[in-house]
Amino acid sequence: QVQVVESGGGLVQPGGSLRLSCTVSGSIRSINSMGWYRQAPGKERELVAGVTSGDRTNYADSVKGRFTISRDNAKIYLEMNRLKPEDTAVYYCKADLIVLPSFRNSVYWGQGTQVTVSS
Repeated sequence: QVQVVESGGGLVQPGGSLRLSCTVSGSIRSINSMGWYRQAPGKERELVAGVTSGDRTNYADSVKGRFTISRDNAKIYLEMNRLKPEDTAVYYCKADLIVLPSFRNSVYWGQGTQVTVSS
């Protein structure tokens, strides 16, 4: 079994900051990549930021310069600064893993954490 658990969402005023955390645990052989996605009401889920096992990162254009993704073993973080109302969404953590005992490549999602940017 594999668990993906996010935390750190909440309500923040425009211009404020939040830090999201995601922890992967369970029967894992290795992690290929992890990332943060978000889904706003009425919109499709979109990539916010990703990080590979080699610590290469990529960002959506809309968050470049404001958000920073980082990784510490089986944990990733998303530091969100200068938040805007349009950043309001449910944020999901995605983990692309090699799982045990099958050594199969599998993708797991967390349950999501709400981020609301509003005055």
